[in-house]
Amino acid sequence: MAIDTHAHFIPQAMLEDLRNRISDFPNIDLIEQSGSFQLAFAGGSPSRPIMGRLRETEDRNAWMKQNGIDVQISGGWVDAFGNQLPADEGAEWARYCNKWLMKTCGNDSGIVPLAILPTQSGTHAAAVMQEALNDGFKGFMIGAQTKGIGGTLDDPDLDPFWAKAHETGAVILLHPVFDASDPRVLDFDMVNAVSRINDQTIALARILFTGHLTKYSGAKVIASTGGAALPYALGRLIRNFKAHPGKYSDPREGFSQLYFDSIVFEPEVLDFLVARVGVERVLLGSDWPFPIGDLEPCEVVKKSSLSSNNKARILETNAQVLFKL
Repeated sequence: MAIDTHAHFIPQAMLEDLRNRISDFPNIDLIEQSGSFQLAFAGGSPSRPIMGRLRETEDRNAWMKQNGIDVQISGGWVDAFGNQLPADEGAEWARYCNKWLMKTCGNDSGIVPLAILPTQSGTHAAAVMQEALNDGFKGFMIGAQTKGIGGTLDDPDLDPFWAKAHETGAVILLHPVFDASDPRVLDFDMVNAVSRINDQTIALARILFTGHLTKYSGAKVIASTGGAALPYALGRLIRNFKAHPGKYSDPREGFSQLYFDSIVFEPEVLDFLVARVGVERVLLGSDWPFPIGDLEPCEVVKKSSLSSNNKARILETNAQVLFKL
C-alpha cells in the first residue's frame, strides 16, 4: 500500500456549477474557451488554464493503479485559492471549494481532500479551518504567499490562524506559489524549476526565525517539495542566528517540528533528507498531475538505501499516523 500526500484536484462539477453561481462572487471571473477553464481574482490576470487531468478522476485513478498508490491526499490548486480576494468573499470562496472537494472525494474512497483556507485574513482562516475540521477534512493546503502573491506566514494578522492550528493539531501542507515576478526566472521554465523552491525556502525560513513552529507546536506543517532548499541550507540559517545573538529564534527548534514530502527526484537526495530530519518526518508525495512533479513517486523511495521498514514508513505508515487514516 502507498499513500500519496501531495496532489491537486479541482472538480469538474464545481466549475460547471460555478457558471450559475458566479454572481455570488463579484470579484471572480470564470473564463471558458474551447473546453478550457481559467479563473481570475480581484481584477487580476487569468490563471493558467485548469488542465483536464486536474479536473477529472479517470486518468488520476489509472495513474494511481499503475503506481501502486491506494490513497491520494489532494488539495485544490494554489492558483485557484483566491487569496487575492477581499476577506469575506475569500472565506466564502474557500467554503464553496471545500464543499465541492468533500462532495466529490466523498464518493471516491481513494481520494482524501485537503481543505483550502482564506489566509488573506487570520480570523477568517481560523473560522474556515474549524468548519472544515467539523466537516471531516483531514488537513489543509495553503500557499507560501498568503495573499496570493505577497503576504507572509508570520504576519501578526495570521495569529488566529496559527492559534487554531495549534489548538486543533491541524495538518497543513505548505505549497509554493507560481510567482513569476522575478524576470530572471521567465526563461527555461524556471518559474516551476527554481522560483517555487525559492518561494518555499523563504516562507519556511521566516517562520523558523520568528519561532512560529515552536510557539504553535500543535500545528503539523508539511514542507512540500522536500522542504525546498531548507534541509541543505539549514547550516546557513543557524550561522545567521548565531551571528545576530538575541534577535531571532533558533531555526533548529522549528526545523525539528516540520514534516517533508519525498518530491526530491533522486534517491541519494532522499537518503540525505531522511538522515537530516528522521524517517518519521518524511511522507510520499507526487504533485500530481503537474509535469514538474514526480509522476513515479514510489520509485525514489524504492531505489533509496533505506531499510525495507523505513521505506514502508515513507510509503504508507507515516501518512496513516499523521492524517489519522
